Amino acid sequence: MIAPAKNRLLNILLADDGSLNARAAVQFLVDLPHDKESMVTALRVFTPLDAAEYASIEVALEHTRNLLKSRHLRVRTEARLGYPTGKIIEYANEHHPDLIVMGARGTGANLGLLLGSVAMNVIQDGRWPVLIVREPVRGLHKALLVTDGSPCSQLACDYSTAFPLPAETQLDVLHVLAPLQASYFVDPTGMTIPAVNEEDMIRLRRDQEADGEKLLGQTVAALAAHGLTAQGHLLRGDAAEKIITYAREEQVDLIICGSRGLGTVTSMLIGSVSRRLAHHAPCSVLVVRCREHG
Repeated sequence: MIAPAKNRLLNILLADDGSLNARAAVQFLVDLPHDKESMVTALRVFTPLDAAEYASIEVALEHTRNLLKSRHLRVRTEARLGYPTGKIIEYANEHHPDLIVMGARGTGANLGLLLGSVAMNVIQDGRWPVLIVREPVRGLHKALLVTDGSPCSQLACDYSTAFPLPAETQLDVLHVLAPLQASYFVDPTGMTIPAVNEEDMIRLRRDQEADGEKLLGQTVAALAAHGLTAQGHLLRGDAAEKIITYAREEQVDLIICGSRGLGTVTSMLIGSVSRRLAHHAPCSVLVVRCREHG
């Protein structure tokens, strides 16, 4: 259970393309306990090929406006002619949102992709936290904060203290230890010898686990300082695989992660773990961008 944290998410951009996933994003958004000063902008981007349908686009935007206003949210709507990725990023550059909310797949997404190209491009090329909402939306009962001790995961922890989680939400913190694999070398006689003996391997494992528990304790304490109660969990293995499995088995509704972790190539705009979570997680994912990218 969590206590309400002070909400600093006052400027929210909702990318509304009229798709089923966009409707799910609206539903996810209205279920959150927003600050009374929060403003949601519903942005609809339409291409030149869609221009003839502008009247129906306005009707759809009005439907979104009414749904948001029914939950006492302050709302404005805007329609822009162009192509989705560029126009969403253009609008965000102009208005500096605290959060961008998008459906996992839009109307034009290839059904073979688990994440639509527009959503992925906004995560990769933008400078803002992006919430990717997946169907079905069943309320926000369980949230999972992923941490690896990197600056990005620390930023995700800080951001989660401002995210408007419902009071009944259970908040877990997960750290995944790298797998330990025995290595060997061949001596001059051709004999295969372990590079690290069993005793040292046990010691290394214990040291890793101690460091992991320490990190979890620090993260839980940081959340507690903002009135959030969380429980830490330590796993070992491939990070993305373990997070996705945990989310599925524990019926997590939202994963919160940083855009890059300790093991990520620094030239990449989004790390391999957050990329895999965005594509393959069974639930909604909030990717918090590192400050060095904007």
